[in-house]
Amino acid sequence: MFLRRLGQPLLTKASEPKAALNQNAVPNARELLINLYTNTLHQIKSIPQHKAPHRDAVETFTRHRLKVCEEERDCQAIESRLGCGRVEKLIEEARYELRLIGEMIGAFAPSLTLSLVFDCLGEPFKQVQVETVSTYEAARKCNAGETDGVSLAKSLASMLDEDPVPVERISRMKLKRLIEIRVKKRVKEQHNSGKFQDLMEKVIANPETLRDAYDCIRLNSNVDLASKPDDISFEYIAEMLLRRSFDIKANTITMSTKGENKEVLVLPNLNLRIIQEAIRIVLEVVYRPHFSKISHGCRSGRGSRSALRHICKKIQTTDWWFTVNMKKKADANIVSKLFSTMEERIEDPSLYFILQSMFDAEVVNLEFGGFPKAEGLSQEGVLSPILMNIYLDLFDQEFHRLCMMYEALGSGDNANLEARKSSLRHWFRKQLKDSRNNDPYYEYSSLRIYACRFMDEILISISGSKDVSVVFKSDIQSYLINSLHMDIEETEILSTDSSHGIQFLGTLIQKRIKENPAVRAVHKLKRKVQFFASQKQDNWDAMTSRIGKKWLAHGLKKVKESEIKQLADSNSILCQISQLRKVGMETDHWYKALLKIWMQDVNAKAENSEFEVLSKNIVEPALPRELTDAFYNFQKHAEEYVSSETNTTSVLLMSSTPTKQSTTTDLLAPVSLLQKRLHRYGLISLGGYPRPTSILILQDNDEIIDWFSGLVRRWLRWYHECDNINEVKLLIMNQVRMSCIRTLAAKHRIYEAEIEKQFESDLSGIPSTQETELEMVNGMSESSVFEDDEALTYGIFHSGLCLLSLERMVSTSRPCNCFVLGCLVAAPCVYTLHVMERQKFPGWKTGFSSAVHPSLHKRRIGLCKQHVKDLYVGHISLQSIDFGAWK
Repeated sequence: MFLRRLGQPLLTKASEPKAALNQNAVPNARELLINLYTNTLHQIKSIPQHKAPHRDAVETFTRHRLKVCEEERDCQAIESRLGCGRVEKLIEEARYELRLIGEMIGAFAPSLTLSLVFDCLGEPFKQVQVETVSTYEAARKCNAGETDGVSLAKSLASMLDEDPVPVERISRMKLKRLIEIRVKKRVKEQHNSGKFQDLMEKVIANPETLRDAYDCIRLNSNVDLASKPDDISFEYIAEMLLRRSFDIKANTITMSTKGENKEVLVLPNLNLRIIQEAIRIVLEVVYRPHFSKISHGCRSGRGSRSALRHICKKIQTTDWWFTVNMKKKADANIVSKLFSTMEERIEDPSLYFILQSMFDAEVVNLEFGGFPKAEGLSQEGVLSPILMNIYLDLFDQEFHRLCMMYEALGSGDNANLEARKSSLRHWFRKQLKDSRNNDPYYEYSSLRIYACRFMDEILISISGSKDVSVVFKSDIQSYLINSLHMDIEETEILSTDSSHGIQFLGTLIQKRIKENPAVRAVHKLKRKVQFFASQKQDNWDAMTSRIGKKWLAHGLKKVKESEIKQLADSNSILCQISQLRKVGMETDHWYKALLKIWMQDVNAKAENSEFEVLSKNIVEPALPRELTDAFYNFQKHAEEYVSSETNTTSVLLMSSTPTKQSTTTDLLAPVSLLQKRLHRYGLISLGGYPRPTSILILQDNDEIIDWFSGLVRRWLRWYHECDNINEVKLLIMNQVRMSCIRTLAAKHRIYEAEIEKQFESDLSGIPSTQETELEMVNGMSESSVFEDDEALTYGIFHSGLCLLSLERMVSTSRPCNCFVLGCLVAAPCVYTLHVMERQKFPGWKTGFSSAVHPSLHKRRIGLCKQHVKDLYVGHISLQSIDFGAWK
């Protein structure tokens, strides 16, 4: 409210015509601004906080401007980033602010600059050039009778008729990108003679860089940067890094499983996490522009989506494909090879010293294979993605070299070989010709090789013979084993025409032949016949079951023998049953007892439902024989038509089929595995029927709904490009939504229909089939480009849903803060983390966390309400939780 009242008269004053500013450039303007802002910050420290409540805001604002002036060397760049007019005006404002600070020291009157007000009010007002005004100065002028045309009282009164200006909030990923750009400028200043030098001393061990890294951690944890930060001395950490006296092992957390075969997990505490984050940002600035095109993962615009699109585009003309599964934890050989590779671009012994110390403490957690990457798992270290890409970039380079060798040996046929090849290509082939191929031009004539690598998952597809594929695979595996010191799991070379497909990035990839118009027409007709037949079958079953239920109700009413004997039809089934009545049987129960005996006689348990028992044994025998025969003959002919094509249709298809069939690639979500996971987590029964999830019943209503909606959001976000997305939508409507409703119904002990009415608006996050498509489209349109950038959201975008159970409520005698990094809010509840599965590498994407480390099973964590929701809906991952925060 204070900013709104202050900003309106200033905006009114800004709209008045003003004299043109002096366009003459001020000499040494940048240095003058730096001195003014530095003096202002020095003066602000002497003002007590309780006397000037706006001191922190002014200090933050001035510090931001000082940082911009230090980073930018061009005055136009400073004007562009600050957006507050020309440099001459900034100098005038800075001098005025410094003078106001002096008055605040004497009078302790809070003041704010107009530029700060504009920054708070929103982006559209940052380009307005006006003079700096403060409440203290305006009051002084008003008391002295110095009114500049419009008095302060009139200006404040005029703002009552104006609407408040909405404040545009910058997304957290956009803020993260701005922070990384700021660090990027510091890194590029250290580039000299083709290498980056002194990165540890000049960039990483810089308190500003460490503060930026801490802000990135808070943004990944979805913590507001304006909230209270942790009590961390970045200057002390920077000094310890420069002295090489920072104790890595003392800043780690060790957790292990129980039993003989213990699995140990070493995680960094907050201080070490900040250092790792700073190193990560620096390494990504250095190496990201140099990665190969086949490399995906932890890169802007090159995530899992781009990898799958690349595969669908390239493998349509290939014949064979296979995956390369690596499995190896980083050892001394890998670390030595990694450092020797990094030394080609970075010359900094201090950086390698701190990295080696982290490897010795086993806190880097660099592991090839073992578990799926980019899913926000705690065992995937902060540095492991960028270090893995740096190391496997050697594989990318070797792959390109092998591709050039194999493909160059067969670019053309033998008839036109001499006319098509140049002398350079002839020399190139001669140098790379292998002795094992006597006639390489014949063997490799039409060879094409494609590859896609997402972190440590590699898919290679080859257009050529299987013998060439076997040789190429052997060369790839030999390089990984001998040069990169990897352990390789043997995989088969599969034909792309196989109906089984191949698993990659948690999805199933299949290649199929495109249907021509004639085939589509025939299949469409067959689907129509199949649908018509199934519709008639449903109507038949519904009517026969209806008649059977009426017969059953009539029999239950006619339980007395005297009423049965009065029936006109003595040959009816009811009268026949009445003849079986035993002597002495009670009148009210004889019919029910005989009905049980009759059901045992007809073996009713073998039928799928009670309606089939009535339909087949009661209703259909009583119907006219001509009617039942006609219906079943129709169903038989329809089934024959659907299962096989007629001779006329076969001739039509053979005559219209082209000589060269075009193919397409399908991406399929693992629907059968999704159903198995739903059963494992307690959402459905063995028969596939929805049931309440008992482990969630004790949680709040909002948390239960967020848990189910988080699963739906992940499915729609991950599988919206899959060809079987409609099957996923059916699971959402028939099983996930109903399980959520039944969980709430079991919690409140009321009917499901009442739950749907009571939580209608909350259940909109779990849409029905009709709403699913609209919900997905709206979600995609509202997400910004920064939120979809898988480099900024690495570990968050594909983080799986985890299962938490309520352990206890937090009391005053046993207080607990939120375990999320950077969050200091008190946690109202303590939850227990349940590890439900541990998939082998490579894993399937099912919406749930696929491979949480077993040492975290039954681990208790405190979470605030906001971060419980963030963890459920996928705004944060398990990497944002400090598992060592429990005291």
